[in-house]
Amino acid sequence: MPLALLALALGTFGIGTTEFVIMGLLPEVADGLGVSVSEAGHLISAYAAGVVVGAPLLAGATVKLPRRTVLMSLMGVFALGNLASAIAPEIGSLMAIRFLTGLPHGAFFGAASVAAASMVGRDRRATAVSRVFLGLTIANVVGVPLGTLLGQAAGWRATFGVVGVIGLVAVAGIAAFVPAAAPAATGKGALRSEVATLRHPQVVLSLAAVVFGFGAMFACYSYVTPMLTEVGGFSTATVTLLLAVVGLGMTAGSVLGGRAADRAPMATLYVCLLALAGVLVSFVVTVHHPVLAILSLFGAGMFSLALGPAIQTRILDLVGDAPTMASAAIQSASNIANSLGAWLGGMVIAAGLGYLAPTIVGATLAVVGLAVLMLSGGLEVRGRRRSAAVEAPERELVPA
Repeated sequence: MPLALLALALGTFGIGTTEFVIMGLLPEVADGLGVSVSEAGHLISAYAAGVVVGAPLLAGATVKLPRRTVLMSLMGVFALGNLASAIAPEIGSLMAIRFLTGLPHGAFFGAASVAAASMVGRDRRATAVSRVFLGLTIANVVGVPLGTLLGQAAGWRATFGVVGVIGLVAVAGIAAFVPAAAPAATGKGALRSEVATLRHPQVVLSLAAVVFGFGAMFACYSYVTPMLTEVGGFSTATVTLLLAVVGLGMTAGSVLGGRAADRAPMATLYVCLLALAGVLVSFVVTVHHPVLAILSLFGAGMFSLALGPAIQTRILDLVGDAPTMASAAIQSASNIANSLGAWLGGMVIAAGLGYLAPTIVGATLAVVGLAVLMLSGGLEVRGRRRSAAVEAPERELVPA
C-alpha cells in the first residue's frame, strides 16, 4: 500500500506543479511566445477551465472502467499534455493544450482518493487520502520553486518537459503498485447513481463549503506578495521563503487533517474553518511582525489544506457506493474557489480598501463556509432524530 500511495502522490505532485508553476513563469512564457504578460495569464484560466469541465465529465465517462486503468489513462493524458506544452509553437495552441491538460486533473484526484480509501479500513480512509494530497502540498514547497528556477535558467519549455516525464513515471508506478480494482460502479444504473449523488442536498452543501472554505484561502494567498512587500516591508527575496512556509503549513495540514478526520470529519471541518477565519483576521496585525507573520502564514496553509481530507471523507460517507463523480467534483469546486477568492480579493483592492482587505474577505468566506457546514450538520442530526422517532414505535410493536 505505501508504494501504491506513493505512486498516486507522485501523480498529484506533477499536477500541483504544473498548475501553479505557470504563475512564476509568466514573464518567461510571454517573452518566449512574443505576447504580453496579461495575455500569457490566460493560460492559468485555461487550465482552471479544463479542471472545472473535465472533473465531472471524465469521472462520469470512466465510472464503468477498472479503476487502475482509469488512473493510468488520466495520468497519461496529463503527461502527454505537458510534453505537448513544451513544444507548443504559439500562444493559441498552448492555451488549447493547457485546457486539455487540465481536463484529467479533477477526475484523477477523485479516482485516486477513492482508490486510496478502498485500500485501507474505514477508520484510516482520511489518512490514506491525505497521503495522496501530500503530493499536491509538496508540489507547492518543492515542485513549484524548483520548476520556476529551472524555467528561468533553461527556459519554460524545460519545466513542462520535466513535469511530463514525472507524469510518465507516475503512470509506471500506478501500473506496478496500485492494485487492480473493479470498476467504481457497474450495471445499467451506475452512471445514473453517480449523477444522482451530485443532486444530494448534503453533497451540494459540502461542495458549497469547499467553494467558500478554499475561496477564503485564495482570497488572501492570491495577493500575499504585495501584502508582505507593500504592507509588511519584507523584501522580494524573503517573500520566496515565506511562500515556502505556507507550503510547509499545507503539508502539515494535509497529514494532521487526515488523522483528525479519521476520528471526526465534521468536527475537523468546523475547527479548521473557524481557525482559518481567525488566522486571516489576525494577519492585519501580524503582517507587521516577522515572527508572527511566519506563524500566521503557516497556520493559514495548515488549516486550509486540512480541509481536503476531511471534506473528502465527508463526501465518501454521504455517497456510499457511488463516490467517483462527487469526489471529482471537489476539484471543480476548489478551482471555482480559486477564481472566486482571487476575484473578490482583487475587487476590494481595486475599490481602494488596501492590500490587507482580502484577508477580511477571506475570513468572511471562511465564516460563510462554516455556516453552510453547520446547516449541513444540523439537517443531518434532524434527519437521524426523525428516523429514530419513526423506528421507535415499530420496535414497540415487535413482540418480546
